[in-house]
Amino acid sequence: MVEPDADVRPLAIDRKQEQKLIERIGRIESYAELQHVQELIRKNIGAELRIAPGPKEVRTLRGIIIVLEEKPGLCKKVRQSVPAAVRKRLQEKPEIAWAILDAGNLFA
Repeated sequence: MVEPDADVRPLAIDRKQEQKLIERIGRIESYAELQHVQELIRKNIGAELRIAPGPKEVRTLRGIIIVLEEKPGLCKKVRQSVPAAVRKRLQEKPEIAWAILDAGNLFA
């Protein structure tokens, strides 16, 4: 039974929408664009895409934590594919990863 006040936005993402999102992530060129995509995900899916330096030393991209928040109705595959696409893009555009680290004052 669905609660009348439940957020139905996560249910709206189907395979086609997921592919469009992955393609959009693959076109990110800057940290500002990444933040814009995070805002779009928050607005359209209702889930938070968190990207932050890990609690320990960041030597590689594996040290950056990328998590799509778990929401009822949001499938596990989407929660895995979106962070994987972001990580891939950060590997292709390391300047975005540096901006993430700089936003966390790691270069200050």
